This record gives sequence, structure tokens and C-alpha cells, in this order.
Amino acid sequence: MCRQRPVLGLRLTLPAVLWIFCRATALHGALPTNQKCDEALASPLPHTAFTSSSVFTGGYAPGYAKLNRRGGAGGWSPLDSDHYQWLQVDLGTRKQVAALATQGRYSSSDWTTRYRLLYSDTGRNWKPYHQDGNIWAFSGNSNSESSVRHDLQQGIVARFLRLVPLDWSEEGRIGLRIEVYGCSYWADVINFDGQGVISYRFKVKKMKILKDVIALKFKTSESEGVILHGEGQQGDYITLELRRGKLQLQINLGSNQYGSILGHTSVTTGSLLDDHHWHAVVIERYRRNVNFTLDRHTQHFRTNGEFDHLDLDYELSFGGMPYSGKPAGGGRKNFKGCMESINYNGDNITDLARRKKLDTSSFRNLSFSCVETHTFPVFFNATSFLQLPGRANHNAVSVGFQFRTWNPDGLLLFSNLDHGTLEIALEDGKVAVHVNLTQARNMRVDVASGSGLNDGQWHAVRLVARENFAMLTVDGDEASAVRSTSPLAIATGGTYHLGGYFLQTLFPPSQHSFQGCMQAILLDDQLADLHEVERGMVGAFENVSLDMCAILDRCMPNHCEHGGRCRQKWDSFSCTCDGTGYTGATCHTSIYEQSCEAYKHLGRSSDTYWVDPDGSGPLGPFKVNCNMTEDKVWTTVVNNLPVQTTVTGSSRERRTVLQVNYSASMEQVTAITTSAEHCQQHISYTCRMSRLLNTPDGTPYTWWVGRASEKHFYWGGSGPGIQKCACGIDGNCTDPKYDCNCDADRKQWAEDSGHLVYKDHLPVSQVAVGDTNRPGSEAKLTVGPLRCQGDDNYWNAASFTTPSSYLHFSTFQGETSADISFYFKTSAPYGVFLENLGNTDFIRLELKSPTVVSFSFDVGNGPVELTVHSATPLNDDQWHRVIAERNVKEAVLQLDLTYREARPAPPQGHTRLELFSQLYVGKPASLTCQDSAAGGQRGFLGCIRALRMNGATLDLEERAKVTPGVKPGCQGHCTSYGLYCRNGGKCVEKYNGYTCDCTATAYDGPFCTKEVGGFFEAGTLVRYNFLHEMAAASRDARVLAAAPPAPRELNLTGEEVAFSFSTSNAPAVLLYVSAKSQDYLAVVLRQNGTLQVRYNLGGLTEPFTIDVDQRNLANGHPHSINMSRANRSLTIQLDHYPPVSYTLPAASDTQFNLVKTLFLGKVYETGPVDPVLIEQYNTPGFVGCLSRVQFNGVAPLKSALRIPGPPEAGPAVPVSYQGKLVESNCGASPLTIPPMSAATDPWHLDSDAGFPFNEERVIPDGVNRNSAIIGGIIAVVIFTILCTLVFLIRYMFRHKGTYHTHEAKGAEPADESADAAIIGSDANPETIDESKKEWFI
Repeated sequence: MCRQRPVLGLRLTLPAVLWIFCRATALHGALPTNQKCDEALASPLPHTAFTSSSVFTGGYAPGYAKLNRRGGAGGWSPLDSDHYQWLQVDLGTRKQVAALATQGRYSSSDWTTRYRLLYSDTGRNWKPYHQDGNIWAFSGNSNSESSVRHDLQQGIVARFLRLVPLDWSEEGRIGLRIEVYGCSYWADVINFDGQGVISYRFKVKKMKILKDVIALKFKTSESEGVILHGEGQQGDYITLELRRGKLQLQINLGSNQYGSILGHTSVTTGSLLDDHHWHAVVIERYRRNVNFTLDRHTQHFRTNGEFDHLDLDYELSFGGMPYSGKPAGGGRKNFKGCMESINYNGDNITDLARRKKLDTSSFRNLSFSCVETHTFPVFFNATSFLQLPGRANHNAVSVGFQFRTWNPDGLLLFSNLDHGTLEIALEDGKVAVHVNLTQARNMRVDVASGSGLNDGQWHAVRLVARENFAMLTVDGDEASAVRSTSPLAIATGGTYHLGGYFLQTLFPPSQHSFQGCMQAILLDDQLADLHEVERGMVGAFENVSLDMCAILDRCMPNHCEHGGRCRQKWDSFSCTCDGTGYTGATCHTSIYEQSCEAYKHLGRSSDTYWVDPDGSGPLGPFKVNCNMTEDKVWTTVVNNLPVQTTVTGSSRERRTVLQVNYSASMEQVTAITTSAEHCQQHISYTCRMSRLLNTPDGTPYTWWVGRASEKHFYWGGSGPGIQKCACGIDGNCTDPKYDCNCDADRKQWAEDSGHLVYKDHLPVSQVAVGDTNRPGSEAKLTVGPLRCQGDDNYWNAASFTTPSSYLHFSTFQGETSADISFYFKTSAPYGVFLENLGNTDFIRLELKSPTVVSFSFDVGNGPVELTVHSATPLNDDQWHRVIAERNVKEAVLQLDLTYREARPAPPQGHTRLELFSQLYVGKPASLTCQDSAAGGQRGFLGCIRALRMNGATLDLEERAKVTPGVKPGCQGHCTSYGLYCRNGGKCVEKYNGYTCDCTATAYDGPFCTKEVGGFFEAGTLVRYNFLHEMAAASRDARVLAAAPPAPRELNLTGEEVAFSFSTSNAPAVLLYVSAKSQDYLAVVLRQNGTLQVRYNLGGLTEPFTIDVDQRNLANGHPHSINMSRANRSLTIQLDHYPPVSYTLPAASDTQFNLVKTLFLGKVYETGPVDPVLIEQYNTPGFVGCLSRVQFNGVAPLKSALRIPGPPEAGPAVPVSYQGKLVESNCGASPLTIPPMSAATDPWHLDSDAGFPFNEERVIPDGVNRNSAIIGGIIAVVIFTILCTLVFLIRYMFRHKGTYHTHEAKGAEPADESADAAIIGSDANPETIDESKKEWFI
């Protein structure tokens, strides 16, 4: 099946294309010339080429097992139908096998429903066919006549094939006819004995190589060995070698002697490569780009350093390293095993060696045939055991074997002695020996050795135990052998169980089974003959596989993404994601949000956050500063260039290049700028006799480099293609002949600065300065942080207006790992969000009912559906978030971060999602699906936003612009996000989001949660006139214009009052509301600091007073008060104590008549006013802080602070203040809810930043408050001392009548003082001292 993938880039030059074509031709030289490898290989074979484990009768012989043949009994059937039967085919020579087909036995009830394929070159050491990371089980037949064919996903090369039936007909027995499809295969083979090395001499002494193609196949039973090596005198080298059964490529294209360029690069791939089976390697290098392929798994990487050529001297060696090889490392073994089809840049090395064109003198006996090993492995599963005989009644035990496994625990060997038991087990990765004896008294001897032996490598165990002595050796290391001299008297029992023991015994083993492989089994100094065991002549076994080690490395290839650590056992693997920033079964999903915009809409405030713009994509998370303003969200990425960095000694011929490094990589920063609505970066050049750009058409002295490594010749405040500075654009440069201030080349300091706003060029990565080498010339450069606003990806939306409307995109590529996330809102009860189809595979997300979201897919194992049920309807026209993920471990569906369902993947089966159709968004991918689905699938009606698939955002808006029935964007964000607007703030719709309007509240901030407060000095008052009749203000008063319109409530039957205050002075008037009548409302602090509320609504001879609390509230701490009156009912809440209810007397009126003016801090009223209040509380006035003052929807204090206006504003403005009023947050009320702790807050950052940046750094909340308190105390003490010194100095230097200074004569005028301060210092040191004194005073 051919699948098309999107083209990621087409930047290949013609030479590169020709090189790739030549490479592809060379690599396939050993393969058949015909394109179709589909010949019938089994049918032409003689009967003798077919063998089997057993035969039912003569007519059922294996030679009759040919597809569509009716000879004999019509096929092969074994004597017994069990799991130990097999049918084997000898193809005569090694063949390329591409497909298999099976039938049942002709006209019978005998067929095979499931089978396994083994293959081998020699008929020994079988290897099971692998697919999708598992030992593959093929589906067989359901009757005796139909043929079932399977094309191998990964073609194999082998001479012998063995089919092992796993399941068969319930009506009959095992029956089988087969055909093998493929073609011929030929390759030159060389056997390496571990001593010989093939030297490929270059035609010239030194080779400077820009591109390489190296291809070969190898097989070995050794875990160490150098496969190829080349080196140069300049330090370049390339080495391919086996290390612990893994393949390691080391390459160095060049380092320098200073160590600033380090070219060494090392990449490791593969595992368990010492299995004595063929493995194919291809290394493709073009400059620093390398493709490293092992058995069709390719790693793409780029070499370290800055050089492109591989400089080699003399030769390239295969099979080992020449003397004094580099990199230095003693003890490297030569390769021992077989290689075939060795190609180097088009030369067939094996053919040249056969024709004696290469130096092979180091070989003792060069052989062009592969020498096979004589090992006989045994494969155990959890229900297996192998029983072998030993010597009985012998007074010593001597056993040994090799094993390999991934499990930390398992039973290796168990034997019942004449008087006790012997157990060798794997316990937590160590080999442990337990001997239990019962002769004279119960005695136990325990010995353990080794560690980490569950690493998949072969490990050798040797145990010798005799009278009063036991020694355990692991991996032949005599130095670390463990000995025991405990009293022992052993008499062997004559029988050994390996890999499992399930019988009853007096001392049962600590482990009962083993999953892994064993070989080289030695019992009582006799090597076990496993060939005899296979023929049933010796011993017994259950559920073991002989002459095969079916170990799998489930961590290779590593399915743990983003640096997750893979851990495995025999039949499963798991990923550890700690410290990666990702989560999930395969560390696929980012734990961070994509942008500051996303954090804002989670209700977060300004702080430093980790962001991950591409989610599950290759970019890692990184820190940014998020500034949540009222209507915008700014993302700041800081850099490490100090402010006003001095640049000297540069010229046009030799410019000084300043590198600007950021707290994120250039790829990460690019992701921010690409999705942002607007970006800007401030850049400043302060100069003295240092030219910047000079002329618009001349060569610039200075330029900067942007993100695409392109030079730019415009400066801050200008734009691309315009070689000017900001002053040149505005026409106000110092010298009108030039377009930059610095280009005037003056001796005085000047500056050219401004914002760079063309985001495709940002950020600034380098600045090259070219005019600071003349005498007296100097420049200072400042590159500010990158600041970006908005996130287009987060708000990228489309509205589907008809059931048949949809958007289509290219095929979704998520073969082994896929994640999909989006927001939706709808009023429809159901609809398909998206769907993508393959031949049988598919993936679909849909709203199945008003409360159910479904995620369904098929990767070849049958359809799987996950559903989540919401407790509330989802068609409520509010935004809901859907996250779906599928990988080789599990599938997960999440709704609104609340409802979740997970489904583990089957332990065996297909894992690759293969799709070919276009991705359809908003409807099913085909009408067929729509018609056949139960109840019928229908298109989606509503909005979809922020659709991300494997970290990439689909541009719904752009596609919607050209698609009928679909509109770009989506309105109605306030239905979902309006709840974030607190304290009475109103949600205002925007095209790409919403904003909170805090105008009518006493709060500010993006969510109307920041209290607005002011500090009152003695005599300061704020007046708010409800009737818009303003008294004439005194000359000290400021009248503020353009305040928000206030409600004209002249007569009130209820009030809502809320504010916070802090003060240390009493008495004071906090709030006073007057009227044209005698009515009023007052909140005051009495002389003792207690709080009193006074109501006078008429009908009473004295005002109704409430003493709210008996505590002294003039204690400098913040306090809050909330009052609510409805007719006679009055409720007051102080701080966070429970509200208290009061009732106005029956004689009191309930209407507040002719409300006129509200005062804060002091009363200045010309109309009726309570004389007691004026006499006792109004002087000298409130001193302290008031905040979040609100009265019936009016915020008088905020109006006074937030809306500046000229003093001569018109008479119709409602608010004014008198005296000095300074905005302050000191009146903020205490928190009612404690903030989330750093331990439980996944977004909170530690206070220690990991990068030494010093511009616009946001300090997290987690600073050391003890340090702040101590610092504050020290500051107060220092301030007191300085004040004392000031008064003393003033007394010493006071003069009557005039003010004396000692400025130097000829000082610059005041308007040039700044320049004078920079350009030079005064010539008179005495004058400087005196000036400093006066300045300090």
C-alpha cells in the first residue's frame, strides 16, 4: 500500500538530487533487477524440501503441503494437534521473501486459523518474524479451500521457513497448504574471524569528503566489535561499532585546538544485535546532515561543530581498527561474524575483496562463506520449564548456563537434592543461590552476586558447591566471585528444572517461572545435548521454544517521546516522564499551555510561566514572562545582552558582532512570533562619532541579523526596505542631511532608537557594529526583550453554518502517536467534528448526543470507540474542550479537563494508523459512512476553534474564507468566558476573544480583580456629585473630566456600599453621602478607633447609629466593609466575619431622599449636614488608604484616580478631589482564599530562574518574604540615619537671605546638562566636591 505524505521542504539543489539518485541505485545493487518480487517459491520445490515435526499418516506428508494441490490427502496434518507442531520449507538458497499464502487441507475440516513464522539461513537458530514491535501471529483460514495471503510488512531474506500453528479448526485438526512468494537473492559474504581487517585504500593520500553513502549487512553473536573505521591526521574520524549489542556511530568532521569547536558526535541505535541474524545498516551523510538507518529504522541528526567535510587519510578499514586508531580507547575488539553487500560510495567492497583488489593480509584464512555458531538457545515464557538429567547421589554440584532477560526476577534453576533443595534465581537483577538442607538440622545457605543483570544481555552463571564450600561466579569474573564456607553436605538428586518449577516440594522456590532465554547449559560438568531434547530422547519440557531466542527490545525504537526514559519487562514497557514537561503513557502530551493567551483564559494573572507553543511537537517547553493587561496579553522573551553594551574598535572591514542569546532557542522564539498578532523589539544605538547607517543607498556601517539569518539595514522605528532610523521617518533628525541622528558623526552623544515591528524578521540574533575604531568614537548598544501580543492559533476558528459544510486538509500523519485537541460550541444535538480514512483504518471524533463525545479509530485490530459522558448538556452554546490521544500504549479521550476515559492498547496487534484520504473537519469523510452509521452521521453545526493535531494548528480561518457554508471566526466567547470577569465587570465580545470592561467597577486588571485604592493625606477629600452640580473648586482642587456617567438616583430605597480602608488615625470620616434634604449616610471611625454607621432617613429625632465592632480598627491593618440596605433591612459585614443583620426603627423612613453628594475622607458640604459629625469626626480628616470604593454601581475613588483631566474642565463632570491623592494598593483587603501552593500549582515557577537575564524580569511570588522584611527594617534604619545627617549638614551650611552653590564657572546651560554629564567631567575637583555636597543636601 502506497501512502502519500506532505512535503516538508523542497530545498534540494541539483547536485544533491543527482547524488540521492546515484545513492539509491547503488544501495539496491544486490536486490533483484525486476521491480516485482512476487514469484512462487514453494510450488516448484521437490517433496524433500518440505519437512515437519510429525505426520498423521503417509498421505499427510509435508511434501503435499503445496497451495491449490490435491496430492496425497490434500495437504499436511501432524500426528498430534498441539503447539509443538511445525511445517518447514527449504528454499534451496537464500531468497527474498515478500508474502505468504495458506490453505487448509483439501476437502476436509482441517485448517489452521493462526500461525507464527520463523526463518533461518541454516535450519538452526530460528528467528520469529516481527511486526509492529511484536512477534507476529498471522491470521489463517476459516475453511479448507479459500486462500489467505499476507504481504510481509518487512521483507525477509532466508533459506529456511518454518510455520508454527497456534490455533486450528475446532471441527477437525491442523491442516495446511502453503505458498511462499518472493524472488532470488545474491550477495557477496565475508567471514571475519576477529583478527582480520579489510583495508580500502583511497586513490589519493588525503580525502576531503563532502558526502558519504555506506551500506552493509552484518550478523554476529558477539556484543562488541568495530565494524568500520576511518581517520585523518587533522582529527576527523568515523567509526561504526557494536557496544553491548547496540550499534554506535561516532563521527567528527573537525574540532579546533582551542576547544571552542567540538565536532565529536555519537549516535546509538538498535539492540540485541548479537543474535546471529542479519541486520542492515545504511549511513548517508551530506555535509553535516546524517541519516543513520538500521533495519529500516532511521535516525536523522546533524553533526556537532561547524565543518562539512570528512578529512580521511589513506584508508577506510572494515572489521576493525588499525593501530593507533582514534578516538583513543583501549581494548576495542575487532568484529567477529559475517558481513555482506558492503558498499562505500558506490564501490562494492566485498566484490573487490573477492577479486583480491583490497588488502586482506591480516586474515589468517579469508572465507567468503559465513561460519555459523553452534549455540542452541532455549526460549521460556511464564508457563515453561525444561527438565534435564544430571548425576544422582554425587557430593558436589557443578552447574553453569547463560541467560538473558528483561525481568528483574525469575527462577533460573531448581533441583531437589537428596536432603534439601537447590535454587538459582534472579532477584532484583541479582543472581541468588539458596541451598536448603535437612540432614542433621534445617540449614540454609544464601549467596548472591551481580547487579542489573536484567539488561537483555547474555550473562554467564557458574555455581560450584561441595562439602563446606560454595562459589558463585557471574560473567566469568573470578575477582568478584562470591564464596561461602558454611557447613555443607550435598548429595545431588539427579534432576534439574530450568526456567520454571510448578510441583509441590518441602522448600518451594522463591520464584516459579522465568521469561527469557538460556543457552550453553552445563549440568554436573556435562554439556546438555538440547538436540536430543528436541528429538524427545532426553529430558522433558513444557511450552518452551527450542533453538530460538525470541527476546524483544520493546524500548527500541523508543516510543517514549520528548526524552522520556523507557523501562521494560518481558512483555511490556513503560515510560518515565519526570522532568520532561510532558505526560501520558508515552510522554506525548505537554503539561503546559501553548501561550500566555491560554493561561489568561484559565484565569491566571501576570507571572513567569512555562509555555509549549507546539504542544506534542518537537519543540520543548520554555519560560516566558506573561503580562496580562486589560485588553492584551504580552509575552516577553528576554535576552542576555546587557543594557548599553559598549562597542569599541570596530570598522567596516572588521565589524564587532554582538551575539544576542535568548531564554529560548530560535525555533522556540519563532513559534511565538509566528502565532502572535503583533511583535516588537526595542533597539537603541547611543553614539559619539560613530555612524550607524550613513546614507539610504550606501553601504551601512551597522546592521542586524534576524531569525532567518538574514541581514537587515533598517533601524528601530523604520521598516523593511527603508534604510532609515526613526528620526528619518519622522523628519526630525539632528542633521536633516542624514536619516539617523548618529550619521551626523558629531562629538556629542546622540541616540537612534525605536521598535522593530516586522515580526517575520524578529528576534534580533546578532548586531554587527562597524564604526567605533576612530579616536573619540564610541557606541553603546541596547537590544530589548522580544515582546509579542496575542495568539492567533488560540483563537483560530471557523463557523459551520450548514450540515453539509466542511473543511478539508491534507492527510493526518499520526501512525504510532497521534493527539487531537480543539474547542467547540454548538446548539445542535450531534455532529461529526472530524474524520480521516484509510483502507480499513480510520480516526473519527464526534458529538454523538447532547451529552456524549466519541473518539473512534481502527489501526487494523478492529474498531475501538471511547466515549465520555457529560453531566450537563454540551449543546449549550458554550465552549467545550476536547483532547484525544492514541499511541502504542493506550488511547485517551478527555472533555473539559474533567471527564476522561482511557483504553489500553492490546498487548499484540497492529500499532500503525495508516490513512490516505483527506482530513475532513465538520462532516464525515464519505457519504457511505454517513449513510451506514447507526442513526446516520451528520455534519457539525457550530464553531470549532484552536484545532491542533500532533502539535500543529490547522488554519481554519484561512480555509474558511474560500469555503462555502463555512465562515471564518466565531462570536459568542462571553458565553463561556464571561465568568472570569469578576466584581461586576462586563464581558465584551471581540473577533478573536473577549475583554473585561471594568469601567463601572472599583477594580482594574484583565479580570477586574485588582483593587483600585488611594492614599489620603490630612485634608484630602474626594467628592462625587450625583446631581452633576459641582461647587466651585478652590485653586488647590483638581477637577477630572470625562468620568463615566453616573446613575441619576435621587431617591433610594436601598444602598450597596463596599470599600476597604487602613489607617492609624482616629477619628475620621470614611464615607459620607449627603442629600438636599436632611437625610444622610455616614461611615466613621470614632475616637477609640471603633467603626460606626450613621443613618438619618427622617422620622427620627436622632440618627440611627450602629457600632459595628468594639475593636480598634485604626491599627494600620487593612479592613473591609460591605453594607446592603433594602427598605428597613440592613446587613453589614466587617472583614471576613459573618454578616450581621439590623433593622431600622419602625418610626424611621425607608427612603433616602434627594441624594446629592458622596464624600470620601472628609466632608465639605454647603447644604444640610450633621453638626455632630462635623465637630467630632471631620477634623483633620482621614489619613490613610481607601480602596475598592463602590456605591450603588458608582466607583468614585477609581473615577478620581483613573480619569485625568485639566483643572479647567467643564462644570458637568461629577467627580473631583481636593488635596493630595496618590494611587496606592495599601488598602487592599486580606485574601479570603489562600493562594495555591507552589507544590500543587503545576504552572508556578521556582524563584531561581535558570538563565541570567536581567531585563524585564518578572519575579515569581515565591520570593523569600523573611528577606524582604529584614531588608525593609534595614532600609528604615538607614533612612533615619540619613535624615539626621541631612539636618546636621543643613545647619552647618545654612546662609541667610541667599542660596549659595559652588558650581564651576562656565557650566553648561540646564538644557544641556545631560549631554555634559555624558561627554565629560568638570576640570575643577574642588568644585565637584562642593557640588556633590549641595546636590546631596
